[in-house]
Amino acid sequence: MSVVTLTVNDELVSAQEGQSLLSLLEELGIQIPTLCHLEGLSERGGCRLCLVEVEGSNRLLASCVTPVQEGMVVRTHSDRLLKYRRMILELLFAERNHVCAVCVMNGHCELQDQAVNLGMDHVRYPYLNPDLPVDASHERFVLDHNRCILCTRCVRVCDEIEGAHVWDVMGRGVNSRIIADLNQPWGTSQSCTSCGKCVQVCPTGALTTRGVTVAEMEKQHDFLRWILDGRNKKQWHYPAGEQ
Repeated sequence: MSVVTLTVNDELVSAQEGQSLLSLLEELGIQIPTLCHLEGLSERGGCRLCLVEVEGSNRLLASCVTPVQEGMVVRTHSDRLLKYRRMILELLFAERNHVCAVCVMNGHCELQDQAVNLGMDHVRYPYLNPDLPVDASHERFVLDHNRCILCTRCVRVCDEIEGAHVWDVMGRGVNSRIIADLNQPWGTSQSCTSCGKCVQVCPTGALTTRGVTVAEMEKQHDFLRWILDGRNKKQWHYPAGEQ
């Protein structure tokens, strides 16, 4: 694989051809806010928090789905980018019902953390306050549509890692929501394996474990790396005759 040279924040750097800008920035130690991105899952480019400026482009580009190119000139923390990132977060808070004080992820929520990191101390847009249901039909887990930011981490981990594809997205725009199977209660799903991977990768309090209290729910995203490393090393294969 060939090497390309580009400029990031006025510094000349090298990267592997085909590598995403976000991956390169992580290697360089440049912190970029993300919500839909999670190591081990395919990239979606949906949350748009990882936007960067690329010289010659008249629009901002999501770094997670933008491959590096020879001669690129990239800026990651301009005033324009910070303005847009705060606006995106404000829209996310306004779209659903993110009342942090009564959420089981309070203090451990990635959406909340990004708001703090980017200095978002108020929301300029009218709250939509949608009347969304809570699906508590599963014996182990709960789905609260009010907290969902439609990052689709749950959809991707269930499809790509667990192989069950329980989750999908129904509707369009502001009316989109996560559904189990063909829009049935989660607890009645025959494809769900109750593995809990979707709960662990969810960045907010949309997917949680039943019975946890406010600020008690902590999620472990690093299990994905453990699973994928084990698969690559063939640690999960039984010797012949021992299945």
